Amino acid sequence: MAKLKIGAIEDDKPVKVAHELPASVHRDLAAYAEILAQETGQPIQDPAKLIAPMLARFMAADRHFRKARRVHQPPGRGEG
Repeated sequence: MAKLKIGAIEDDKPVKVAHELPASVHRDLAAYAEILAQETGQPIQDPAKLIAPMLARFMAADRHFRKARRVHQPPGRGEG
């Protein structure tokens, strides 16, 4: 079986964001959570916790976004 694009969920200080998902996306998210839990052995109580790592992975994989961010990033930011 191929590995999923995200791994175990890190515990980090969250920022609250409220957003409505289409029912089909929520069903897919719940299914993804079940498969990830089987692969990692780490139960996922709330599939919504997958949204942040999925978004992070999506943005990290977007070469145009990374390039544009470097161009628009103020000097001294992101270093260290």
